[in-house]
Amino acid sequence: MNLVTGATGLLGSHLVEQLRLRNRPVRVLVRGGSDRGWLSTQQVEFAEGDLNDPASLAKAMAGVRTAYHAAARVGDWGPWEEFVRYTIDGTRNLAEAAIAAGCERFVHISSISAHGHPNREGLVLDETAPLGVNLHKWSYYSRAKVEAERMLWDMHKSGRIKLTVIRPSWLYGPRDRATIFRLARMLRQGKTRILGDGQNRLNVVHAGNVAEAAILAADSPQAVGESYNCCNDGEMRQQEWMNLLARELGAPPVTRHIPYRVAYNLAFGLECIGHALRRKKPPLITRYAVWLMGRRCYFSAEKARRDLGWKSTVSYQEGVKNTIAWLREQEESGKVGKSQKPWRGLRPQPKR
Repeated sequence: MNLVTGATGLLGSHLVEQLRLRNRPVRVLVRGGSDRGWLSTQQVEFAEGDLNDPASLAKAMAGVRTAYHAAARVGDWGPWEEFVRYTIDGTRNLAEAAIAAGCERFVHISSISAHGHPNREGLVLDETAPLGVNLHKWSYYSRAKVEAERMLWDMHKSGRIKLTVIRPSWLYGPRDRATIFRLARMLRQGKTRILGDGQNRLNVVHAGNVAEAAILAADSPQAVGESYNCCNDGEMRQQEWMNLLARELGAPPVTRHIPYRVAYNLAFGLECIGHALRRKKPPLITRYAVWLMGRRCYFSAEKARRDLGWKSTVSYQEGVKNTIAWLREQEESGKVGKSQKPWRGLRPQPKR
């Protein structure tokens, strides 16, 4: 049996899809009241529970050989206590349940932002880069990912759990409810700006491709104790990416630019105001979003390609096409604005 957490999210749903395409049994951990519509079409077993309910985790983990942990507190805004509860404490609880149940493999979905927020022209980072470098103040998502990873590595090194870590980057694809709706709106309205010259390489990756990498890692004995930055599907520049989306949407091309440093400083100012006023809603833009879109450094995914034989089976062109097709289906069905509540501004989804 395979257990998937975060299955109602983007990456978790693609993990379910790829496992079912391989005819593998799947159990999903879901909270009461969560939207199970799409999951109900996948012939999965539902285990109702919560990452902070050890009793429910023990039931969910019974008979599980491989656990794919994709659930986390996602986003770059919100109180630190929520990131601790869901990303750090929730991961600890699930790992302890996996150990108690004799689970053979634990695949943890982290993020390349666990490396911190480096940014230097020409800098290329791989899995040997340290965690938690140059973290922004209030960068709670990244800080929590760092703490969760370090905790799991300690468990692995002590021989308690067989761990593999997958670090995606900016995820996109069908069932993306965190990014594509507001990004499409901004592109259609001509409000999108290119950060800097737009020629920086983006770490953007289709969720289905990351799911395939995670399954390859779970199947490989050599992947135990390894981490993989599954963070791109090849060469893609910022301006090229924005205009690829714009063309598929039938939106005007993105030609207007804003200097990276101006956008970064503006984001910091808005964050300061938001925290000073204790606003629950995020600001128009954050430093994390600026870094994610405009950074000049680049994260390599060559280790996964070399060691796991991972190939991105969905190209950028095909991925954008099927993502926008899914978006249009949601719009035509009237689901946008109901289950989807896009935040203001552009803040790409880190990962689930």
